[in-house]
Amino acid sequence: MDLSAIRFADRFDGVSGSAIREIFKLIAKPGMISFAGGNPALSALPDETVAAIAQEVLTDHGKVILQYGATEGYPPFLESLKAYVQEQLGCEAPSVLPVTGSTQAMDLLCKALINPGDVILVENPSFLGNLQCMRLYQARLMPVESDEDGIIPDKLEEAIRRHHPKMLYTIPTFQNPTGITLAAERRKPIADLAAKYGVIVAEDDPYRDLRYAGAPLPSIKSFDREGWVVFLGSFSKIISPGLRVGYMAGDERILRKCAIGKQSADVHTANLNQAIVDQFLRRSLLPGHIRRICQSYRDQLDAMLAELALYPAGTRYTRPEGGLFVWVELPEGLDAKTLLDKAVARHVAYVPGTHFYADGGHERTLRLNFSNATVEQIHQGMDALRQIITDAM
Repeated sequence: MDLSAIRFADRFDGVSGSAIREIFKLIAKPGMISFAGGNPALSALPDETVAAIAQEVLTDHGKVILQYGATEGYPPFLESLKAYVQEQLGCEAPSVLPVTGSTQAMDLLCKALINPGDVILVENPSFLGNLQCMRLYQARLMPVESDEDGIIPDKLEEAIRRHHPKMLYTIPTFQNPTGITLAAERRKPIADLAAKYGVIVAEDDPYRDLRYAGAPLPSIKSFDREGWVVFLGSFSKIISPGLRVGYMAGDERILRKCAIGKQSADVHTANLNQAIVDQFLRRSLLPGHIRRICQSYRDQLDAMLAELALYPAGTRYTRPEGGLFVWVELPEGLDAKTLLDKAVARHVAYVPGTHFYADGGHERTLRLNFSNATVEQIHQGMDALRQIITDAM
């Protein structure tokens, strides 16, 4: 029988590949200025430090590191991770589970909690990679109304009463894709609503350390008294995405189910990679490294915002205090997907905003990343994009 008769699992119905990954295929040509991805700057990757640490830990503990490890984590890393998480959350450290990037954390939460047809409330727009994950677990995604200060608690409660969700997924700090930060006064109400209605909150916060202005805000998890909030963190944006080391922090009963799900996924996150991050934490290398990369990112963000101030009337955009993204709404009558081909022809790339919406639409929006381009490239690429938009009006 011809293979064209193959029947794929129903979970793939209506689920396409990542729009960003598809755009990457278009932007491989030399000279392309990419505002499309979410990559750290190459200058932010501490390759020499990682190489030295890797050599040292392999020399000292190579037999252990190169052997199979516990699903629950490399023991030295578990120790340093718990101390780090306690500082991050501003509360007593709950149970932690190292994972292969925080993307795996979301996959494991869905594997542990979501049955086909269960409702997950999501910000609108939200991170398309995790929207894809939720769809693969056949969840029904329901948007929650937000504004420039993030999720509106009253609207969240209305959505909970209407849809009876199993989970809320939120990126509270320098959100991907908008760069918006959930206001301090809205964080405790979200934790309270989760406890009141029995809804798991997946608090995905990989950008919280990339702050260029303003004061750090308490995590939603710090207000959690009954275990309904699971905090998802990552070292991808602050050390290296290639190491694929992230973590989950939450109630031990939830993390135990996730650990069981992880056993059949990858057995355990790579011991060597956990050992490298462990040494970053033990040697207090992270604070200085973050300060250095934040200075560069601040300059890149300022350059992008300065260019956006010159865009045609009717252009709206966020002004984030950190993270890696700026969200743009084009003037009436323009379509970001249509303009992308013209931008790529001018050697500029971005991601149309429609891909980040659970319900589609919003064709006038787009996401810009500033971390993976130099200040000079930002000025050049943003000027070209401004001309494209002006010509299309």
